[in-house]
Amino acid sequence: MNRLLSRVAVLALVALGSMAVLAEQPANIPQQLSTLADQPATHLSFSFDRSMLDSASAFLDGSGSPVGNATAQLHSITVDTYHYPHAAFYTPEAMNGIIATYHAAGWKHLVDAHTTPAMSAQPNHSITDLWLHFNGMEIDDVTVLTRGARDMNLIQISCALRPLDLLHLSGHFGIPKVDPNAVMVPAPDGR
Repeated sequence: MNRLLSRVAVLALVALGSMAVLAEQPANIPQQLSTLADQPATHLSFSFDRSMLDSASAFLDGSGSPVGNATAQLHSITVDTYHYPHAAFYTPEAMNGIIATYHAAGWKHLVDAHTTPAMSAQPNHSITDLWLHFNGMEIDDVTVLTRGARDMNLIQISCALRPLDLLHLSGHFGIPKVDPNAVMVPAPDGR
C-alpha cells in the first residue's frame, strides 16, 4: 500500500510539474518578435517581481481596493517596448508563427473586434492581441501585444487572477488601460 501511495505521489508531482511548464510563457516568443516588423527597433525591457509589486501596491491603496486586491494576485510583470524609426510593416507570417506558438501551448487568443491590420499604419492606432492561459477558472498567465505604426509593446503577466481582476489592473504597472469601446472576441479559427 505504501509503495502504491508513493507511486501515486510521484505521478501527481510529475503531472503538476508538466502543468507548470504549460502555464509558462512560450520560450521562443522574443525571437519571433524580433522578426515581426520589417525594420530593427530600439528595445527596452523591465520587470516587476513579487517584492517590487508588493512595494508598488502600497502606492495604489492596497487596503481592500479592487486594484490592491488584484495586485496581491500578481507574481510578476514584464514589459518589452519596441520603437521603430519609421512606420513599421508587421509581417503576417511572423505574426502567424507567434499565434501558432501560443495556441500550441494551450493559450486562448482574443483580438479587438473593431480593428483591422490596415488600421495599424495609422499614426495613433494600434492593434491589440490578448492571450490568456487558464488553470481551471483562474487566469495564471496573460500576454498583451499591442502593435502601432512606430511602437510595439509586449506585456507578460504571471498571476492567479479572476477575469474581473484584469479590468481593475488596467492602467497600472504598464498594463494597457481598457478601452471602453474595445470588444475583445476570440480570434478567428480558435487561434
